[in-house]
Amino acid sequence: MVGFKPSDVPPTATVKFLGAGTAACIADLITFPLDTAKVRLQIQGEKKSHVTPKTAQYRGVFGTMATMVKNEGPKSLYNGLVAGLQRQMSFASVRIGLYDSVKHFYTKGSEHAGVGSRLLAGCTTGAMAVMVAQPTDVVKVRFQAQIRTDAGRRYHGTLHAYKTIAKEEGVRGLWKGTLPNVSRNAIVNCAELVTYDIIKDSLLKSRLMTDDIPCHFLSAFGAGFCTTVIASPVDVVKTRYMNSPPGQYRNAGGCALRMLRDEGPLAFYKGFTPSFLRLGSWNVVMFVTYEQLKRALMAARASWGTSS
Repeated sequence: MVGFKPSDVPPTATVKFLGAGTAACIADLITFPLDTAKVRLQIQGEKKSHVTPKTAQYRGVFGTMATMVKNEGPKSLYNGLVAGLQRQMSFASVRIGLYDSVKHFYTKGSEHAGVGSRLLAGCTTGAMAVMVAQPTDVVKVRFQAQIRTDAGRRYHGTLHAYKTIAKEEGVRGLWKGTLPNVSRNAIVNCAELVTYDIIKDSLLKSRLMTDDIPCHFLSAFGAGFCTTVIASPVDVVKTRYMNSPPGQYRNAGGCALRMLRDEGPLAFYKGFTPSFLRLGSWNVVMFVTYEQLKRALMAARASWGTSS
């Protein structure tokens, strides 16, 4: 057995809630530069009718990161990290930490959950999480997208960003892109959690692997790939729309139509490589850490109960 042993007592909802938020923050700390590169690649070309390989400022995930470090310094790779961590503590805690509880609610406590119940639970917690954490996501994307120029930066800190957006665009500006984000995270949650759930269950039932780190690693990697393929188009539209100034797009649908008209269908898969590198690595770090944290917290809880 690699890592902590499974607890005899199933993890409580509180343990899952706290463990998911903490694991997601650890995963964000490790993979954040990839996410920033993804955002820069996704918004590239939105102000031009056509971007060719010769005119593109960013070329590939590692080329994007190298360009950012050269022009803006290494810290630019972590623009929006504070908002990103705020987002994960509120977002992942709900969408991942409450997934099992909601799944059991839909199956009325049955241990045998079908694909339909899992999809419904994923959609539910994904939508709930967006409603709670949308302002943090807007601020994170704005920070990642802004480029340092001679005129300085538009946002000088996380709190300043919240205030500026609320002042210039109204409180509704902090919830900009909620609809595409709900759509994206319903898809992401279903693809990510349900795929992880199914792959892990299949590996355990077929006895190909035991319930430890290698199994969690493989399940998370598979979930990351499936999620990237399915969610990339919605993710690109979400990023473009949330980063846009007031009036550039009428709504998320208008943003998608303009992208299709001006840049073609491949625009919906801009930043696919960094998206996969980020989601794949993020899933691996998050799920492996989450599984270990649940076991560690339950072991500590049992130890405290014994000592008292």
